[in-house]
Amino acid sequence: MSTEVRDMICIMASRQYGQFCGLARAMEMVGERWNMLIIRNLLTGAQRFTDLHRGLPAIPTNILSARLKQLEETGLATRRALPYPERAVVYELTDYGRDLEPALIALGRWGARTLAEPRPGELVTAEAVAMSFRTAYRPEAAGGVTAGYEVRMGDFTLRLQITDGELMVGIGPHSAPDLVIERLTGHPVRELMSGARSPNELLHDGSMRVEGDPALLSRFAEMFRF
Repeated sequence: MSTEVRDMICIMASRQYGQFCGLARAMEMVGERWNMLIIRNLLTGAQRFTDLHRGLPAIPTNILSARLKQLEETGLATRRALPYPERAVVYELTDYGRDLEPALIALGRWGARTLAEPRPGELVTAEAVAMSFRTAYRPEAAGGVTAGYEVRMGDFTLRLQITDGELMVGIGPHSAPDLVIERLTGHPVRELMSGARSPNELLHDGSMRVEGDPALLSRFAEMFRF
């Protein structure tokens, strides 16, 4: 038996809890530090190694490589080469990995109870905000709705597509948005989603502007609420 294989067996054994339990088995696969955030970022779509590191700048590159290898071994993620002329390899979730989305949304909603302002050194990334839209989404308020939103946050832009009440979130502009929401100053989107301020207040104080049907901003506030 090679040293590499022996080391891999030892690593796999060290992750085991010795419990015949679904939660224990899940934690063996995703419980190590960074795994859940890597999965969170891959929920927005396929990403290159450099994309993942940009979205998680505090993770050492060797740890990111190890975690991606682990996610591949457990069948949660896969990698593929992009067709010419891209010449790049991207990582993406398998269907099995995407099955974790409801669990991540529930954990994110639970953890959001403790959020106020970012702590010193904490970054607000596109992937983190994308997750906040998933956790704040209220499908019961979106029954029958089909609408596309483009949310411009300054450093990045997110696209939200609701089709008959089903939400899809991505990073980058929307190809045909029904409403564009652009932050100008402060944190108007967060204030809107928390209910701290109304759409009319935010539009009239100059902290945001919209392009499209202004009525969709009120609908946005109903569908995305912390």
